[in-house]
Amino acid sequence: MPRLRFGIFMAPFHPVRENPTLSLRRDLELIDWLDELGFDEAWIGEHHSAGYEIIASPEVFIAAAAERTRRIRLGTGVSSLPYHHPLMLAERINQLDHMTRGRVMFGVGPGALPSDAFMMGIDPLRQRDMMEEAIEVLLRLFRGETVTHKSDWFEMHNARLHLTPYSDPHVEIAVASQISPAGARAAGSHGLSLLSIGATSTGGFNAMATNWEICEAKAAEHAQQVDRNGWRLVGPMHIAETREQARQDVRFGLENWIYYFREIAALPLAPEGAIDDAVDAMTKSGFAVIGNVDDAIEQIERLEKQSGGFGCYMNLAHEWADRDATHKSYELMARYVMPHFQERSGAHTSSLEWARSNREQFMGAHMQAVGNQIQKHVQEQAAKADGEETG
Repeated sequence: MPRLRFGIFMAPFHPVRENPTLSLRRDLELIDWLDELGFDEAWIGEHHSAGYEIIASPEVFIAAAAERTRRIRLGTGVSSLPYHHPLMLAERINQLDHMTRGRVMFGVGPGALPSDAFMMGIDPLRQRDMMEEAIEVLLRLFRGETVTHKSDWFEMHNARLHLTPYSDPHVEIAVASQISPAGARAAGSHGLSLLSIGATSTGGFNAMATNWEICEAKAAEHAQQVDRNGWRLVGPMHIAETREQARQDVRFGLENWIYYFREIAALPLAPEGAIDDAVDAMTKSGFAVIGNVDDAIEQIERLEKQSGGFGCYMNLAHEWADRDATHKSYELMARYVMPHFQERSGAHTSSLEWARSNREQFMGAHMQAVGNQIQKHVQEQAAKADGEETG
């Protein structure tokens, strides 16, 4: 596999008692920090209800983040296709492709919150079929085709993008997948990337290898190709210098996150019990890392073994800890976890070992060189003194 990439998947999750304006600024600040640390990607969610996941337009957020950063790639994580006319969405993504000079990625999915679909009068049972239909039309638009299409939820008449994509041939498109095979089937059928959002949940972890097999089988069936390097796995982590410190850090905000998934969101991610019991359950099940650098490395190695190889690990951004501890967690990942997977050739380690094993020889040569210079200087001074006396 090529160099493993690292990033975040930012829903985000902000308790309703917090100032949303400041929360959004803090989200932008985090992207800026990740860019400084050398993270590769950040994917931004789209949600319209339930109070916690407060970014309604990932495109607007990405436009702001792109102006603050230099190299990190920015993706919609994900655009809920049943909520948008495909032409309008394609136009916005294509504009971002130009504005970011190719740094934007296009994550797509059916929509995660049933409450969002309910407000728009969309039947949740139809969302995945609507996603499939939209993907087909979006790809035709990105390929430069003129599209006429009539559906029971949108129409197009000689529709086309009015800008050629900046990226060649167009932005990278990734399909969201959790436990259902719908995302894997869509990604494989169209040769797109796969975004496994619940990779560390029990169901997502167990279905991981099967979903990739489905993706590859569908790609073969439709004469497409899929690449493990485009496969992203998402899971939550908070790390500190010690496990004890990490557990102390998450007392700041983990309880709010657990409340959201126990009482509000229609995803069974939060365990029962008091905060300490919840931490134990989340770490023992493998769903989350709340620990140290070694625990983070072990988790990613576990995912590599289960999946057979993937391209990018993404931390589920969560604010379990306060701002300083959160930034420290990402710094520890950049300093110690990322190099473990990105520098496997061990060039600098080999250089160190070579220097260590030959230290005696090098020190001997160094000391001899120093001694020679001292002797040379003494001889020059003696010769100079002799000349002065003779004169």
